[in-house]
Amino acid sequence: MAQCKSVLVFGATGLVGTHIMRHLLAKKARFDRIAVFTSRNTVETKSEVVAQLKAEGVEVICGELTNADDVKHAYEGIDTVVSAVGRNMIERQIELIRLADEATSVSWFFPSEYGTDIEFSSKSAHEVPHQKKLKVRAAIRGCQNLDYSFLVTGPYGDGDPGLYFSSNTGAEEAGSFDATAREAVLLGDGNVPISFTTMNDVGKFLVLALLHPAASRNKVLKVNSFTTTDHEILAEFEAQTGGTSWRTRYTSIDKLKDLEAAAWTASNPLATLFTLRRIWAEGGTLYRQRDNHNIDAEHVVDTLADAVAAAILVQAQGEKEVKRKLT
Repeated sequence: MAQCKSVLVFGATGLVGTHIMRHLLAKKARFDRIAVFTSRNTVETKSEVVAQLKAEGVEVICGELTNADDVKHAYEGIDTVVSAVGRNMIERQIELIRLADEATSVSWFFPSEYGTDIEFSSKSAHEVPHQKKLKVRAAIRGCQNLDYSFLVTGPYGDGDPGLYFSSNTGAEEAGSFDATAREAVLLGDGNVPISFTTMNDVGKFLVLALLHPAASRNKVLKVNSFTTTDHEILAEFEAQTGGTSWRTRYTSIDKLKDLEAAAWTASNPLATLFTLRRIWAEGGTLYRQRDNHNIDAEHVVDTLADAVAAAILVQAQGEKEVKRKLT
């Protein structure tokens, strides 16, 4: 099985991409070449981040995703492509995949799959947020010369705005853990198991998949940090914030469906959030099995306690940043 020796990353300075790069660099001795493809605008607006990547020995290739010649140039000498583009760029990967299939050196592609299992059940094919990822899967499975790996992680167990362990300000009814106010909104009855992966572990899993090609090429890898319920998450938040009970309320599945339908009707940007939260609250995630052991990741993952501690810190830092901007 061919080893990954030269890797190109799209979206390397984004929310998940930064974690992927950190773990790639921790294992850089295992690779001959690590490169990132980024826009000239990113080079200017994230100059410190780009400078640090260069200092770590990363090759920074400037170009535009919409320019086929820029992408073809970036693929030269690369055997593996890792995409960490955001949801707004998911469908654009179809052209990146086509060009990779035509490239003489590229043989392996990781599309930006991190998240909900889009082929979990027969209902998955009809979920609105899954459609672009399903098109990407169809495109890559139709390639003649390109292997793939779909790294399916479930929802992120992090406290960054909008993520599951956040206060979810502005959309609290879709679920919320507010460590400052010590208030929570739980989904359904709060007892449905959901598989989570911290963004730190997304980077870890990605690199381990690169280093275990026999276990990951042309596979759907279902990995996760831990499986838990809303009640268990709340209990950990309470334990780490003084041990007192939080004010808690619930959003029923029916209420979540109503919010979801209204958001799609109104073309509300929160519609995708409501749909994904409803899918998770109904059990539409990957807790039934995981492939951690296939890539030697069984005992190196973050725990629920780790994730909650990090989320509390992120929420506190976010509150300080808001206050700083207001003063």
